Amino acid sequence: MLRKILIANRGEIAVRIIRACHELGIKAVAAYSEADRDSLAVRMADEAICIGPPPPAKSYLNAPALISAALISDCDGIHPGYGFLSENPYFAESCRECGLTFIGPSADSIQRMGDKALAKQAMKLAGLPLVPGTENPLTSVEEAQSLADGIGYPVLLKAVAGGGGRGMRVVNQPDELARAFNTARAEAEAAFGRGDLYMEKYLPVVRHVEIQILADQHGHAIHLGERDCSLQRRHQKVVEEGPSPALTPELRQKMGEAALHGVREIGYYNAGTMEFLLDHQGNFYFMEMNTRLQVEHPVTEWLTGLDLVKWQIRIASGERLTLTQDDIKIRGHAIECRINAEDADRDFMPAGGTVDLYLPPGGPGVRVDSHLYSGYRTPTNYDSMLAKVIVWGETRLEAIERMRRALSECVINGITTTLPFQLRMMNEPAFVSGDVATHTLADILNQQAAKEATA
Repeated sequence: MLRKILIANRGEIAVRIIRACHELGIKAVAAYSEADRDSLAVRMADEAICIGPPPPAKSYLNAPALISAALISDCDGIHPGYGFLSENPYFAESCRECGLTFIGPSADSIQRMGDKALAKQAMKLAGLPLVPGTENPLTSVEEAQSLADGIGYPVLLKAVAGGGGRGMRVVNQPDELARAFNTARAEAEAAFGRGDLYMEKYLPVVRHVEIQILADQHGHAIHLGERDCSLQRRHQKVVEEGPSPALTPELRQKMGEAALHGVREIGYYNAGTMEFLLDHQGNFYFMEMNTRLQVEHPVTEWLTGLDLVKWQIRIASGERLTLTQDDIKIRGHAIECRINAEDADRDFMPAGGTVDLYLPPGGPGVRVDSHLYSGYRTPTNYDSMLAKVIVWGETRLEAIERMRRALSECVINGITTTLPFQLRMMNEPAFVSGDVATHTLADILNQQAAKEATA
């Protein structure tokens, strides 16, 4: 077992990892930027080391600074959390070369699955169904136009590297393609340092369903069921839940087995998520793989009773999975709402400031993952997420009712947040009925705006 881990991240995920370390008897070292000097993670960690000024490029994306911090504090492992360098193969390999255990998959797995073109090739070999599209990066606008004519509009341009909706554009007709291509390429270059794009058929009415997997370094892998992440804004997840209202037990088993085929094809180990698109006919298509811990991992933890961060650390330490697929029992229903420092009524404009009063909700079946405290000043250099409210219920309806209660109890005074917006989502008929798809949130927002305009 590792004895001392550097957390190469910030915010709620850094706090989450510190707690797992302490429960395992492992010392935790918080790497922090100057903007996070007063963060909760710094207060909770056994040690804390400043790694640079506020800009991410000079701190949380500065691999040499992070590795140096781990070495001078005598750590033997680094946990990257999510975002930042969590899916950077060069960082993972640099950790290994410096004698540090990277708590995640191998650099080769990150490289293969982080390149969406290579990922599609690998999953095709594994027998997974793919959305019709290109297998190699596009070389020019002219090539994109020719391929789009063959695939048929609408098409989706996606960055080969990265994720989170950046470098992604829907093209509905030919005269939109050139501009969308150039915009997506520039956005991908700015976000990921690589502007390569690929193209696939755009499926407008689909669900986004992902399968959580765990695999050890000894060839044993299991899946932990699914999460439905269909409610999205600008290709970014807003609400996650599990199990998916759309899956039958048979379809769940089929998708889980497909995910495991993909994992075995690339010799993957540690935690990972295979993401699929699911249409109304029950057809599913491989979309991408996240080779890291997901923001929404607490949904799976509620459903299975497992601690995914602890298992990440155990697997990275070389331990074998002691679980079989038959041991995994999905119980009840779980929902996660992301609470951001944004003004939903002003097109989700970021809204920083000082948290005058923070009172998280509690009670049966409620969990809050957050780095907030009263008096905390939110930095403007990073992602706007403040907290995740996660609830569990015996049924989906009970989980929705519990989430309504939890959101109503939550107090974050001093800054504008998406709490009111999330409460509206929990009362939207489309969500309550389970009839959601990846385009539905835009429809809901448009309908709300129309109602307000005529009120």
